[in-house]
Amino acid sequence: MMKKSDFLKGMTHGIPIGLGYLSVSFGFGITAVKAGLSVLESTLISLTNLTSAGQAAGVDVIASGGTLLEMALVQLTINIRYALMALSLSQKLDKSFTFPHRMAAAFGITDEIFGVCAAQSDPLRPSYMYGMILISMFGWVAGTFLGAFAGQLLPASVSAALGIVLYGMFLAIIVPPAKKQKSVLCVVLAAAVCSILCKYLFYQISGGFAVILCAVSASVLGALVFPREEETS
Repeated sequence: MMKKSDFLKGMTHGIPIGLGYLSVSFGFGITAVKAGLSVLESTLISLTNLTSAGQAAGVDVIASGGTLLEMALVQLTINIRYALMALSLSQKLDKSFTFPHRMAAAFGITDEIFGVCAAQSDPLRPSYMYGMILISMFGWVAGTFLGAFAGQLLPASVSAALGIVLYGMFLAIIVPPAKKQKSVLCVVLAAAVCSILCKYLFYQISGGFAVILCAVSASVLGALVFPREEETS
């Protein structure tokens, strides 16, 4: 049974996430429209997906005329981390979290939602997660709609400037840990170099497979150069 207090608590904790998503997805909406998608198509993508990096890469695959296999592999490579987050949160779930609730809540797991849920001391109830996911998803979808709509009206120069908001968020995510850990910096630089090579040297590789190649290559390099020792109890 859903507790109203838990639902409202989840919404309260999700407000900052929703506000952040509102601004970031505005940039995605502009990017999607520039790639040839309509306002409705852009909004539906955000309504049925809740992954900034996955959506950005997906739009690139669509714009370049990639195949469904390419799209599937790109999304698997980028979004597989959500499966690991879900496994981690499964240790904190309340007994009321039945299998249907797990399936529904899994749709809304993002980096930010995972971080807030992982920080909770009490077991997670379905109503709490639903409240957080609802307000966060509203911000993501609303921002996408506004960005896509504005992208059709604003001058090309302004749209291009606002379109980098999404990439600004990615930089904000990787820069702080890269400054603290050499391993993260190494992986980021390796991915950047690989991306440049695919863009200017191996330009025959499609955008989707370039994302897969860069992500996997940089990850393997990081694992080989900076292996993590297994923790012992």
